[in-house]
Amino acid sequence: MNLDIAIDDAAPQPRATSRLIGVAILASLIAFAVCVPLFWGVDIARQDYNAILSVPAGAHPLGTDHLGRDMLARLAAAVRLSLGLALVSVATAAIPGVLLGILAAWKGGMTDKCLGLLAEMFLALPGLLLVLLIVAIHPGSFLALYGAVALVLWIEYFRMTRALSRTVLASPAVAASRLLGFGPLYIIRRHLWPELASVLMTIAAFGAASAIMAIAALGFVSVGVRPPTAELGLMITELLPYFAEAPVIIALPILVIFLIVLSLMLIAGGRKP
Repeated sequence: MNLDIAIDDAAPQPRATSRLIGVAILASLIAFAVCVPLFWGVDIARQDYNAILSVPAGAHPLGTDHLGRDMLARLAAAVRLSLGLALVSVATAAIPGVLLGILAAWKGGMTDKCLGLLAEMFLALPGLLLVLLIVAIHPGSFLALYGAVALVLWIEYFRMTRALSRTVLASPAVAASRLLGFGPLYIIRRHLWPELASVLMTIAAFGAASAIMAIAALGFVSVGVRPPTAELGLMITELLPYFAEAPVIIALPILVIFLIVLSLMLIAGGRKP
């Protein structure tokens, strides 16, 4: 019995460690994005034709791109843009997804069927294709970009919330609360949210990673934000023809995307189910 307890206590350690590593990486990226404009006030659109594709040096700590623009300033701006859009998209998707999931589980019947059918309609198209269609109709629009990503992400919140809420609402504890006269807000706060919170945070971390990848993919195929906006996928597209001349410069936005997605995956994988 003591051995079983020891094994159970030791099991969460790797998961907690991976989560801490993810939080540390993400915090470092956020600090980089916030602190660079405070201490390195270089305009991200300022061009220096005397320093095109220059290697990292004192004047440009991370080098310059094909137009002589400072990569340090542009990478910081790109991280702010990607993380900001991902955060807004996840929040915009989570609120209606969770509320509609609880409503479907609570009401059941025709309400559940109609909302389930709505979710299935969105699932009929691949997520990235749906985002691509919306952004192609409104090219260069931040509103269309984050709205399209949120439109795809809400389905996961809805389906998971509905499934978990059905189980919780059918439990004896919820039945007892109803018999005692407690209303919906109490039941949601006391019974539903404790069961949903951990799972929803995990979905949010995965959703943010998916949003980052979608935004970068749209920028890479030139249907996302427009130049001279600093965006990671767009930066890769612009620098790709100069890979042979400056492989280190094009590796920078790729590395940033990798670190952002890695940190979010570690955070998501490190949460308790």
